[in-house]
Amino acid sequence: MTNTNPLISRRAMISQTGLAAAAVAAGGQVHAEPAGQAAVRPGGFKFSLNTATIRGQKLPLAEEVEIAAKAGYQAIEPWVEEIHRYRAGGGKAADLRKRISDLGLVVPSAIGFADWIDEDDTRRAAGLEQWKKDADVVRSIGGIRMAAPPSGAYNVALDLGRVAERYRKLLEISCSLGIVPELEMWGGAKTLSRMSQIAYVLVEVGHPQACGLLDIFHVYKGGSQFAGVRVFNGAALHVLHVNDYPAGMTREKVNDSDRVYPGDGAAPILTLLRDLHAIGYNGMLSLELFNRGYWQQDALTVARTGLEKIQALVQRAMAKPE
Repeated sequence: MTNTNPLISRRAMISQTGLAAAAVAAGGQVHAEPAGQAAVRPGGFKFSLNTATIRGQKLPLAEEVEIAAKAGYQAIEPWVEEIHRYRAGGGKAADLRKRISDLGLVVPSAIGFADWIDEDDTRRAAGLEQWKKDADVVRSIGGIRMAAPPSGAYNVALDLGRVAERYRKLLEISCSLGIVPELEMWGGAKTLSRMSQIAYVLVEVGHPQACGLLDIFHVYKGGSQFAGVRVFNGAALHVLHVNDYPAGMTREKVNDSDRVYPGDGAAPILTLLRDLHAIGYNGMLSLELFNRGYWQQDALTVARTGLEKIQALVQRAMAKPE
């Protein structure tokens, strides 16, 4: 394809090419973030706190919301179990939703583990019922998406055609509930461990809300090339889990607890940010760490440190290439 119009930007060209669109045949967004979240930022990126980062401090969800706001994030990405626990303890979803909004935050995604993918029909049916319950609580606090990882097929290599069929069904169920499922890659799993597998399923599904959820740690753990993100269209990626992994640690040995602050490890984050910008990604960079050392520290300090490190990387990436 030849660009004969000099007024068409490189990003527009990328979004029009078959390769970029292929990974997201159905990647348009239905949910726009509130207008207040659209302030101009380097690269158009926004910043979210995944509550795993401070889960070791064992704080109530309402307090984690306060910390995200105080640290300077635009969003919070809670775990579904926390929302269930908040409600079981007498907390009102409407109150939490209002507090999140009053603090200028949004809930772009939530982390759940319902088994939507299992080969066993009975377990999969039970997993879909759990998904519906989880979707209800996520929506109740203003959430619009929920992670759909291969938790029911972690140790089983499934045919990707069947995965696409199950993800399509999940999309049909979820979108009627007002929640979009994000096909999440887990680098240590035998199914959906690579970016190419995520792209394949998104293309096969062909649903307008099909989208992926990538993670720097899992890209490395699963053996994918970071440059592979270039074949995606940014409209099919709404949240990226941001973290880093120590230099010299092989992907076979690295585990979740080894995650470190972005920029403190060996991941090619600057290049990745530039590639994301080039494909039109303007979603959330969500800090997700499981570092037990950080869990022993003050939660606000950890959240603030992580954000400062992400923002510094974005500033460098969007400046002149080094």
